[in-house]
Amino acid sequence: MGGGGPRRRSSIVTRRKSDLHELAERWTLSEEERELAAGKRGATRLGFAVLLKFHTLYGRFPHGPSELPDGAVACVARRLHVPASDLDSYNWTGRTAEYHRAQIRGHRRFRECTVADAKELTGYLAGTVAREERTPERVREELMRRCRAEGVEPPTPGRCDRIVAAALHAAEEALTAQVCSRLSPESTQRIVSLVAARAGRNAAAAPGAGPAGPSQNDPPLLKTIKEAPGAASLQTILAEADRLLAVRSIGLPPDLFTGIAPPVLAGWRTRAAAEAPSLLRTHPVPLRVTLLAALLHTRERELTDTLADLVISLSGLLRAAAPPSDGPR
Repeated sequence: MGGGGPRRRSSIVTRRKSDLHELAERWTLSEEERELAAGKRGATRLGFAVLLKFHTLYGRFPHGPSELPDGAVACVARRLHVPASDLDSYNWTGRTAEYHRAQIRGHRRFRECTVADAKELTGYLAGTVAREERTPERVREELMRRCRAEGVEPPTPGRCDRIVAAALHAAEEALTAQVCSRLSPESTQRIVSLVAARAGRNAAAAPGAGPAGPSQNDPPLLKTIKEAPGAASLQTILAEADRLLAVRSIGLPPDLFTGIAPPVLAGWRTRAAAEAPSLLRTHPVPLRVTLLAALLHTRERELTDTLADLVISLSGLLRAAAPPSDGPR
């Protein structure tokens, strides 16, 4: 029962030793870093060294001691031969800390983020990662990486949020304009009409409605396109075929989403499927058209696959229901 206990404890101890060793490797000052801190005394010496090491590791300064990993201060203090408690007296927001940060920036050839830097970073993100990933977290990661590569200290968290949001917005505008440029005016109008406000019997009907037009209970075309198939039957196959014809009647070109990253296309499709027509109507036309086109594009593939599956299923049901053959006479 207790046979695994010592082994588990040994594993935990080994892992802790490994973590401490890694921490010591990362936070032990180099000779050059020690020399930079050599002219300072007491709390200012340890504070400067901690700022320098943190900036070297993360490309920015900590906002306070709470950001420092456990044990990091002790590693730096041991190298400087000062007590770790000296850091308690360091003023993180005073003139001395500002002077230390300026020294470290100069040594590491970093600069604070300017308005021009923020504009350049936004454009870079909009033209790269924001075209491939629509998640703010992923764009923020690339922002941090780019800042470090360019020797720019990341802006404040709030400003980072604004840069990320601006990059995502700019990329979306560029992508939706690209998609819309590939659509004919007729196709664009058909897509827009899918969510156009209508009243009563003026609602659009799916292809296949009788010559007198749809009844008041017929769902709008967009709802019809979104509907899931029923059980395998001839009626279901005909309904799915009507949906497929409805999608193809829009006239989407085959290269409409060429060059669009799959995660972006999938995100557009999900938004179009989840948002109500009233919400879709509030979007700018390029975004509205792109979202709906993404839904139509993916639904065409889904409906084609569904039809094939239904035909196979119905064929199997018919074979199973057929009376057994008497064989040759």
